[in-house]
Amino acid sequence: MKTLRNFVLLLLVVMLSGCGYNAIQKQDEAVKAAWSEVLNQYQRRADLVPNLVNTVKGYAQHEEKVFVEVTNARAKIGSLQVNADSLNDPQKLQQFQAAQGELGNALSRLMVVSENYPQLKADGLFQNLQAQLEGTENRVTVARNRYVQAVQDYNSMIRTFPNNLTAKMFGYQVKPNFSVDNEKAISTAPTVDFGTNAPAPAASAH
Repeated sequence: MKTLRNFVLLLLVVMLSGCGYNAIQKQDEAVKAAWSEVLNQYQRRADLVPNLVNTVKGYAQHEEKVFVEVTNARAKIGSLQVNADSLNDPQKLQQFQAAQGELGNALSRLMVVSENYPQLKADGLFQNLQAQLEGTENRVTVARNRYVQAVQDYNSMIRTFPNNLTAKMFGYQVKPNFSVDNEKAISTAPTVDFGTNAPAPAASAH
């Protein structure tokens, strides 16, 4: 009886391997790892926001609207509960994309504000924070691209015969990906019009 059970288990393992079960598992883990890196890089960006806002405030106190936009956008991201389980929920992923897009646009406006303040641009702390932000944005792009590719590979695998039979048997489903429209919104810097009556840059208190 024990020999028969072992034989059945061995046969099951061979059948699952032949139907792509192990490969699906591997791709699923790759998607989760890529997603973790996306979250990690976005968190790095969010962590820069308070210091960046406070530094700009020291030179541009009257730009309160921009500061509020950045702070609110960061708070919105903090209120989202996003984890590996969210990868199968298109609505949650869309909300996450929209929130990150809002923060990205708000930070772009903050950087545009800094262009009007030469003393701010010359500040060593601001330069350091700006360099960190630029580096983080680059890492975000790389992490997102890797995630997009990982999801594409996973989705292609579980939709291909005979892997699709194994995926259906074990409940593996196609995962949503970052949308093209959202990619455009995130990658396009907003146009900011300060008008002809914009106040003169405040004198530095530093």
